[in-house]
Amino acid sequence: MTSLPLLALGPSPARRSVLSRRIRLFVAATMTYNVIEAVVAITAGRLASSTALIGFGLDSVIEVSSAAAVAWQFAGRDPEAREKVALRIIAVSFFALAAYVSVESVRALIGADRAAHSTVGLVLAALSLVIMPVLSAAQRRAGRELGSASAVADSKQTLLCTYLSGVLLAGLAVNSLFGWWWADPIAALVIAVVAVKEGRETWRGDACCAPTSALASTPPSAAGSCSDGCCAGE
Repeated sequence: MTSLPLLALGPSPARRSVLSRRIRLFVAATMTYNVIEAVVAITAGRLASSTALIGFGLDSVIEVSSAAAVAWQFAGRDPEAREKVALRIIAVSFFALAAYVSVESVRALIGADRAAHSTVGLVLAALSLVIMPVLSAAQRRAGRELGSASAVADSKQTLLCTYLSGVLLAGLAVNSLFGWWWADPIAALVIAVVAVKEGRETWRGDACCAPTSALASTPPSAAGSCSDGCCAGE
Protein backbone atom coordinates (compact mmCIF):
# COMPACT_ATOMS: atom_id res chain seq x y z
CA MET A 1 0.00 0.00 0.00
CA THR A 2 1.33 3.42 -0.96
CA SER A 3 1.41 5.82 1.97
CA LEU A 4 -0.25 9.18 1.43
CA PRO A 5 1.91 12.30 1.97
CA LEU A 6 1.11 14.47 4.94
CA LEU A 7 -0.65 17.73 4.21
CA ALA A 8 1.46 20.86 4.36
CA LEU A 9 -0.77 22.93 6.62
CA GLY A 10 1.69 25.58 7.77
CA PRO A 11 1.34 27.54 11.02
CA SER A 12 -1.99 27.55 12.85
CA PRO A 13 -4.08 30.76 12.75
CA ALA A 14 -3.02 31.58 16.32
CA ARG A 15 0.66 31.06 15.47
CA ARG A 16 0.31 33.15 12.30
CA SER A 17 -1.12 35.97 14.38
CA VAL A 18 1.85 35.78 16.77
CA LEU A 19 4.34 35.74 13.90
CA SER A 20 2.64 38.69 12.19
CA ARG A 21 2.82 40.75 15.38
CA ARG A 22 6.44 39.73 15.84
CA ILE A 23 7.32 40.84 12.29
CA ARG A 24 5.58 44.18 12.85
CA LEU A 25 7.66 44.66 15.99
CA PHE A 26 10.92 43.87 14.19
CA VAL A 27 9.98 46.19 11.34
CA ALA A 28 9.18 49.02 13.77
CA ALA A 29 12.53 48.52 15.54
CA THR A 30 14.38 48.50 12.22
CA MET A 31 12.65 51.66 11.02
CA THR A 32 13.33 53.51 14.28
CA TYR A 33 17.00 52.59 14.30
CA ASN A 34 17.45 53.46 10.63
CA VAL A 35 15.89 56.91 11.03
CA ILE A 36 18.35 57.67 13.85
CA GLU A 37 21.19 56.12 11.83
CA ALA A 38 20.35 58.21 8.77
CA VAL A 39 20.34 61.51 10.67
CA VAL A 40 23.62 60.76 12.47
CA ALA A 41 25.41 59.39 9.38
CA ILE A 42 24.41 62.19 7.00
CA THR A 43 25.28 64.87 9.57
CA ALA A 44 28.66 63.27 10.36
CA GLY A 45 29.29 62.72 6.65
CA ARG A 46 28.76 66.37 5.84
CA LEU A 47 31.07 67.47 8.67
CA ALA A 48 33.82 65.06 7.56
CA SER A 49 33.17 65.45 3.80
CA SER A 50 32.74 61.67 3.69
CA THR A 51 30.91 60.29 0.68
CA ALA A 52 30.82 56.87 2.33
CA LEU A 53 29.12 58.16 5.47
CA ILE A 54 26.56 60.17 3.51
CA GLY A 55 25.87 57.14 1.32
CA PHE A 56 25.46 54.99 4.41
CA GLY A 57 22.92 57.45 5.77
CA LEU A 58 20.96 57.46 2.52
CA ASP A 59 21.04 53.67 2.55
CA SER A 60 19.29 53.88 5.91
CA VAL A 61 16.57 56.01 4.30
CA ILE A 62 16.12 53.34 1.61
CA GLU A 63 15.90 50.67 4.30
CA VAL A 64 13.12 52.61 6.00
CA SER A 65 11.11 52.49 2.77
CA SER A 66 11.65 48.73 2.59
CA ALA A 67 10.56 48.22 6.19
CA ALA A 68 7.58 50.53 5.63
CA ALA A 69 6.46 48.30 2.75
CA VAL A 70 6.40 45.28 5.07
CA ALA A 71 4.66 47.30 7.80
CA TRP A 72 2.00 48.31 5.26
CA GLN A 73 1.58 44.70 4.17
CA PHE A 74 1.06 43.33 7.68
CA ALA A 75 -1.20 46.21 8.71
CA GLY A 76 -3.89 44.85 6.38
CA ARG A 77 -6.47 42.16 7.16
CA ASP A 78 -4.99 39.89 4.48
CA PRO A 79 -1.17 40.34 4.35
CA GLU A 80 -0.82 37.68 1.64
CA ALA A 81 -2.87 39.82 -0.76
CA ARG A 82 -0.34 42.64 -0.44
CA GLU A 83 2.73 40.41 -0.73
CA LYS A 84 3.51 41.05 -4.40
CA VAL A 85 3.33 44.84 -4.11
CA ALA A 86 5.53 44.78 -1.00
CA LEU A 87 8.11 42.64 -2.83
CA ARG A 88 8.19 45.07 -5.73
CA ILE A 89 8.82 48.01 -3.38
CA ILE A 90 11.63 46.15 -1.62
CA ALA A 91 13.20 45.11 -4.93
CA VAL A 92 13.17 48.70 -6.18
CA SER A 93 14.82 49.81 -2.92
CA PHE A 94 17.62 47.30 -3.57
CA PHE A 95 18.11 48.68 -7.09
CA ALA A 96 18.05 52.28 -5.83
CA LEU A 97 20.67 51.45 -3.24
CA ALA A 98 22.89 49.75 -5.84
CA ALA A 99 22.57 52.70 -8.22
CA TYR A 100 23.43 55.27 -5.58
CA VAL A 101 26.38 53.35 -4.15
CA SER A 102 27.76 52.74 -7.66
CA VAL A 103 27.52 56.38 -8.74
CA GLU A 104 29.01 57.74 -5.51
CA SER A 105 31.80 55.16 -5.51
CA VAL A 106 32.81 56.01 -9.08
CA ARG A 107 32.67 59.73 -8.28
CA ALA A 108 34.85 59.18 -5.22
CA LEU A 109 37.40 57.21 -7.28
CA ILE A 110 37.50 59.69 -10.16
CA GLY A 111 37.60 62.73 -7.93
CA ALA A 112 39.95 61.15 -5.40
CA ASP A 113 37.81 62.55 -2.60
CA ARG A 114 39.62 62.38 0.71
CA ALA A 115 37.36 62.31 3.74
CA ALA A 116 38.48 63.54 7.14
CA HIS A 117 38.62 61.31 10.22
CA SER A 118 35.19 60.78 11.83
CA THR A 119 34.96 59.28 15.31
CA VAL A 120 31.15 59.46 15.15
CA GLY A 121 31.19 57.53 11.87
CA LEU A 122 33.42 54.80 13.28
CA VAL A 123 31.21 54.36 16.37
CA LEU A 124 28.01 54.34 14.28
CA ALA A 125 29.39 51.73 11.87
CA ALA A 126 30.52 49.52 14.77
CA LEU A 127 27.10 49.74 16.46
CA SER A 128 25.28 48.88 13.23
CA LEU A 129 27.62 45.94 12.70
CA VAL A 130 26.36 44.52 16.01
CA ILE A 131 22.67 45.50 15.95
CA MET A 132 21.66 44.85 12.34
CA PRO A 133 22.55 41.11 12.18
CA VAL A 134 20.37 40.47 15.24
CA LEU A 135 17.36 42.27 13.76
CA SER A 136 17.88 40.60 10.38
CA ALA A 137 18.13 37.07 11.82
CA ALA A 138 15.06 37.52 14.03
CA GLN A 139 12.89 38.86 11.20
CA ARG A 140 14.14 36.25 8.73
CA ARG A 141 13.34 33.43 11.15
CA ALA A 142 9.79 34.72 11.72
CA GLY A 143 9.28 35.39 8.00
CA ARG A 144 10.41 31.89 7.04
CA GLU A 145 8.10 30.25 9.56
CA LEU A 146 5.20 32.37 8.34
CA GLY A 147 6.13 31.81 4.69
CA SER A 148 6.32 35.55 3.97
CA ALA A 149 8.62 36.36 1.06
CA SER A 150 8.43 40.10 1.77
CA ALA A 151 9.46 39.72 5.42
CA VAL A 152 12.42 37.56 4.40
CA ALA A 153 13.34 40.02 1.63
CA ASP A 154 13.24 42.92 4.07
CA SER A 155 15.49 40.96 6.44
CA LYS A 156 17.97 40.68 3.54
CA GLN A 157 17.84 44.46 3.18
CA THR A 158 18.71 44.73 6.87
CA LEU A 159 21.51 42.19 6.44
CA LEU A 160 22.87 44.22 3.54
CA CYS A 161 23.13 47.13 5.97
CA THR A 162 25.41 44.88 8.03
CA TYR A 163 27.71 44.43 5.03
CA LEU A 164 27.66 48.16 4.39
CA SER A 165 28.47 48.77 8.05
CA GLY A 166 31.50 46.51 7.73
CA VAL A 167 32.58 48.26 4.54
CA LEU A 168 32.08 51.68 6.11
CA LEU A 169 33.97 50.72 9.28
CA ALA A 170 36.87 49.27 7.29
CA GLY A 171 36.95 52.22 4.90
CA LEU A 172 36.90 54.85 7.64
CA ALA A 173 39.47 52.96 9.72
CA VAL A 174 41.88 52.36 6.82
CA ASN A 175 41.51 55.95 5.68
CA SER A 176 42.22 57.24 9.20
CA LEU A 177 45.16 54.92 9.81
CA PHE A 178 46.87 54.68 6.43
CA GLY A 179 45.26 57.28 4.18
CA TRP A 180 43.99 54.63 1.74
CA TRP A 181 41.05 56.71 0.52
CA TRP A 182 40.24 54.31 -2.36
CA ALA A 183 39.50 51.27 -0.14
CA ASP A 184 35.94 52.26 0.75
CA PRO A 185 34.59 53.04 -2.76
CA ILE A 186 36.09 49.80 -4.13
CA ALA A 187 34.43 47.70 -1.42
CA ALA A 188 31.18 49.63 -1.85
CA LEU A 189 31.05 48.62 -5.52
CA VAL A 190 31.04 44.98 -4.41
CA ILE A 191 28.08 45.75 -2.15
CA ALA A 192 26.29 47.29 -5.14
CA VAL A 193 26.66 44.03 -7.08
CA VAL A 194 25.19 42.10 -4.14
CA ALA A 195 22.30 44.56 -3.92
CA VAL A 196 21.46 44.03 -7.61
CA LYS A 197 21.46 40.26 -7.10
CA GLU A 198 19.17 40.49 -4.08
CA GLY A 199 16.90 42.92 -5.92
CA ARG A 200 16.49 40.53 -8.85
CA GLU A 201 15.67 37.61 -6.57
CA THR A 202 13.18 39.70 -4.59
CA TRP A 203 11.49 40.94 -7.78
CA ARG A 204 11.01 37.31 -8.85
CA GLY A 205 9.70 36.41 -5.38
CA ASP A 206 12.58 34.04 -4.61
CA ALA A 207 13.04 35.23 -1.02
CA CYS A 208 11.01 32.39 0.48
CA CYS A 209 8.61 29.77 -0.84
CA ALA A 210 6.74 28.05 2.00
CA PRO A 211 6.17 28.14 5.76
CA THR A 212 8.88 26.14 7.51
CA SER A 213 6.36 24.07 9.43
CA ALA A 214 5.05 22.80 6.11
CA LEU A 215 8.41 21.61 4.90
CA ALA A 216 8.52 18.39 6.86
CA SER A 217 6.02 16.89 4.44
CA THR A 218 7.62 18.38 1.33
CA PRO A 219 9.79 16.15 -0.85
CA PRO A 220 13.50 17.13 -0.79
CA SER A 221 13.44 17.98 -4.47
CA ALA A 222 10.67 20.53 -3.91
CA ALA A 223 12.15 21.86 -0.70
CA GLY A 224 15.39 22.64 -2.46
CA SER A 225 13.75 24.86 -5.07
CA CYS A 226 14.40 28.13 -3.23
CA SER A 227 17.28 30.10 -4.61
CA ASP A 228 18.54 31.33 -1.24
CA GLY A 229 18.11 28.10 0.70
CA CYS A 230 15.37 29.44 2.93
CA CYS A 231 13.21 26.43 2.29
CA ALA A 232 16.03 24.10 3.07
CA GLY A 233 16.26 25.45 6.58
CA GLU A 234 19.49 27.40 6.09
